[in-house]
Amino acid sequence: MPTIITRILGEGFRVFFLSAGLYGLFVGVVWGLWLIVPYMAPDYGMTPPMWHAHEMIFGYATAALGGFFLTAIPNWTGAPEARAHFITLAAGLWLAGRMAMWFSGVLPPVLVAVVDLAFVPVLAAKIATQLIRRPKPQNMIFLLLLSLIWVADLMTHLQWMGITEGTLQTGLRAGLLALCAMIAILGGRITPAFTRNAMKRAGVPEADWPVSVALFDKTGMVLALILPLVVVVLGAGRVAGVGALALGLVQILRMARWRSRWAARRPILLALHLGLCMLAVGLILWGLAVLGLGNEIAALHVLGIGCVGGMTLAVMSRAALGHSGRALIAPAPMVVAYGLMAVAALSRWIGAELNAGYMVAMLLSDGLWVCAFALYLIAMWPALTGPRAGRAG
Repeated sequence: MPTIITRILGEGFRVFFLSAGLYGLFVGVVWGLWLIVPYMAPDYGMTPPMWHAHEMIFGYATAALGGFFLTAIPNWTGAPEARAHFITLAAGLWLAGRMAMWFSGVLPPVLVAVVDLAFVPVLAAKIATQLIRRPKPQNMIFLLLLSLIWVADLMTHLQWMGITEGTLQTGLRAGLLALCAMIAILGGRITPAFTRNAMKRAGVPEADWPVSVALFDKTGMVLALILPLVVVVLGAGRVAGVGALALGLVQILRMARWRSRWAARRPILLALHLGLCMLAVGLILWGLAVLGLGNEIAALHVLGIGCVGGMTLAVMSRAALGHSGRALIAPAPMVVAYGLMAVAALSRWIGAELNAGYMVAMLLSDGLWVCAFALYLIAMWPALTGPRAGRAG
């Protein structure tokens, strides 16, 4: 057991991708139980739906970000990887934040805020020390997005502390859109690159490889950065709605030549393309809803489940396999998990948008989410907790 613990805490992707999987499963199970038996919900400093939304955005997703950045940035910059003592500290802060939120009904709101808000600045500080070795603008923008996520989380706590009014909903939306911006920028970088590499290994002629259009990429990056800022400053109004529509359309244009049809034959690639497709569709649906056409909550769940949930599963599984020395081939349970996450997003959207069987749709969506994370943990457990394997392709 000490060897396993040491191994898990020795690399950022292990402890944080494992934590994200376990917490995604936990929050899903808890939410499903509350839907069935509402009186079981503990006495939080907030309503159970707000706890659920907060923890999906600022709990689950930040763990996934921590694992990704602590693993990817040393590869980008040549900086030394984070040492075990820092990884342990960061993981402890993240866990303390989750515990503070769970016991928020009996803890002072200021203490809950301080503990919950501690993780992201520590992660950002570590990332900054690594990025400074090669301070490329396209990488430094992730510090801005982490700052936006922190500000959005602060906005939720300010209302819970009674200091502000109306910042809770704004903070949740800004936090989700900042995560979507991360995915638009990172996904737009790695998805065509990974597809191109796979096509090259498969002997596909270079003329058929994915093509990224610089104009669309730059426009998408600017819009992705601006959208959560607009929500923080102006709220989720017409300006944000128009911005979301524009970003969604640009995302579709970006993906038009990424060879998604070819990637469909390889689930570990298809999951990346599917996550970005959910991003484009979700942004368009949310933009339309903000402008008065459609259900906003339905659209937000396309982004939260389909985009954030689907893309984090795709990236975490691929990174766990690659960095543990395993072949980049998704195990069968992981392939099923990719599909379940997409269906969960569709089910949640249909239930809210059509208002037909709303509770059944929510329970189905939650059950699919839980099953997806259970399968993720089963499939990725050896890669996240076991010794490094010899790379087989």
